[in-house]
Amino acid sequence: MKINFFNQTREKTKEYETLLKPIFKPFDKKKIFSIIFVEKEEIQRINREYRKIDKVTDVISFALCDDPENECSEELGDIFICLERAKEQALEYGHSLEREIAFLAVHGYLHLLGYDHRNEEEEKIMFEKQEEILQKAGIGR
Repeated sequence: MKINFFNQTREKTKEYETLLKPIFKPFDKKKIFSIIFVEKEEIQRINREYRKIDKVTDVISFALCDDPENECSEELGDIFICLERAKEQALEYGHSLEREIAFLAVHGYLHLLGYDHRNEEEEKIMFEKQEEILQKAGIGR
């Protein structure tokens, strides 16, 4: 798995990149995706423009392929993570910032693979998969 990282914030993100790389190492080595760290204003703009929801969110994913088997190409898509929102949520949920960033990255990755949480059944499947990935990576609650 190759991850392209882009930092569009005023913060240093190397430690988050170092945290995230091993989480995705066990997955398909031919696949590529990007993680873009952004500020609140940017994620709100993206959310407004592409989802018609004019508010800040924590993570947004854009898959480059609608094929659930992801057979379209090696490139899966882009994951935008708002670091400011991740910090707020880590405090709200009472866990580390590292746990929150890992959770958001895995959540976004699963969206790239076609997982969703529009109903209870989908949510249960997706959230179980998230926890399985995070546990295997040694990132528990």
